Amino acid sequence: MPKAEYLPTGNSNFAIGMLLPPPGYNIEEITEIALDIESELSPRWEAAPGSGEAEAFEGGGISNFFFVGVGSEQVFMGMRANDDRRIGELVPLLQAQLMKVPGSFGFATQWSIFSDDATSGRTINVDLRGPDLEQLVAAGQQLFGQIFAEIPGAQAIPIPSLDLSNPEVRLTPDRRRMADVGLTNRELGFTVNALVDGAKVTDYRIEGREIDLVLKGDEQTFRFGHDLDEIPINTPTGKLVTLGSVAKIESVGGPTQVNHQDRQRSIRLQVTPPIHTALEEAMDILREQVIAPAREDGTLPASISVRLTGTADDLTRTRRALTGNFLLALAVTYLLMAALFQSWSYPLVIMFSVPLATLGGFLGLRIVNLATGQAMDILTMLGFVILIGIVVNNAILIVHQSLNLMRLEGWSSQRAIPEAVRTRVRPIFMSTATSVFGLAPLVLFPGAGSELYRGLGSVVIGGLILSTIFTLVLVPALFSLATGARRRARRHWGVEDAAAAEEAGPELA
Repeated sequence: MPKAEYLPTGNSNFAIGMLLPPPGYNIEEITEIALDIESELSPRWEAAPGSGEAEAFEGGGISNFFFVGVGSEQVFMGMRANDDRRIGELVPLLQAQLMKVPGSFGFATQWSIFSDDATSGRTINVDLRGPDLEQLVAAGQQLFGQIFAEIPGAQAIPIPSLDLSNPEVRLTPDRRRMADVGLTNRELGFTVNALVDGAKVTDYRIEGREIDLVLKGDEQTFRFGHDLDEIPINTPTGKLVTLGSVAKIESVGGPTQVNHQDRQRSIRLQVTPPIHTALEEAMDILREQVIAPAREDGTLPASISVRLTGTADDLTRTRRALTGNFLLALAVTYLLMAALFQSWSYPLVIMFSVPLATLGGFLGLRIVNLATGQAMDILTMLGFVILIGIVVNNAILIVHQSLNLMRLEGWSSQRAIPEAVRTRVRPIFMSTATSVFGLAPLVLFPGAGSELYRGLGSVVIGGLILSTIFTLVLVPALFSLATGARRRARRHWGVEDAAAAEEAGPELA
């Protein structure tokens, strides 16, 4: 059974990358990065599409390119290829450009047709949560390096950055002095926020629009960090005191941002495994070779919790739902046949064709993988649910015809079962052949988007072929054993009603 994948990427002609610059970069430095990348890539969109010069570039050249800086904390860039079929060639090109920026983290990927944003494709989020930020950063740095060692070719990016060198001004309240002047922590925090950065005090509506009312200090007065200790603030007692007299002010290094999950500080390591590594396989590596050893050697203390979320969490939930749907389909099919045949044993014989179909589905998927990489994604898993309603048809034909011969013609089971197989083998092969040849284009024909349905087609075709071959042998044998066991059970318990005599046939009745 191959490792599971979530959803195929599809053939979306869009490659996107995200870059986390080093802490402390300003807008001018981000602009310089953008100009360097633009000068490196510009020949690829300046070449005329379809020309020999453009065809020599990755993706047949670039048709569109953009670079967006979200402040100085994040950078997004994306591009489209002139040749839709060669968009995959632009991903390593984009990744190489991101790797040139020293001290930064970046990743590049092809946009999935099932994605809402750039981070919802084939990504596994390793969420670390704990009370101590420095401890979280140290654990994140250790796991970050281990991920690249255990999953070669993977891309990973920390959110936020694992660097605590971002310059910041930290205020530590002096509770005794604050009590003397009647200040609380809440009042001090609001005052500093209003004077330095601006604080929302209320909002109002005008012509249907909601507008924030912000109280903000004079930018010219409070634009330098060393002026903070001289800022005068008002107190509930009516006195003016300086900020430095009620709080300790120091310039330190810190994170670019602090995220929280469930009221705990958190750091997320966003991992994108290489295309040849299935998502489930990458999840197993993270659990068994990255997280578990870190627990054992103390890198991850008990105070830090770890959880795999994102696409990994979606895959786990979807697989659980599909497993429930598969079992439900089995139960509904069995109960329906039990009602139609008015028997609990005969449907069990028919249901034995389902495991054979499942095996055939895995074999079909494996054969397709010899020619092209096809993961067992969610769409492929649907093929196994579809098989339940298809493969039982052949077994139903054999069992139904056998019962007709035994009940209506009075034949014995030893005579009726082979005759049922002989008369039904032709329509069985005809229906199987039409289904297989009808589904063959899904598997054999290449093209844009073929990876969406190739796996489903290979599973259904493999399951149909294998179950048909073995159904002609296994179902008659099991049905013969079932009728014999049922006849012996009736004789043992002395039950010789008309139905039993009719089923056994005149020779044994």
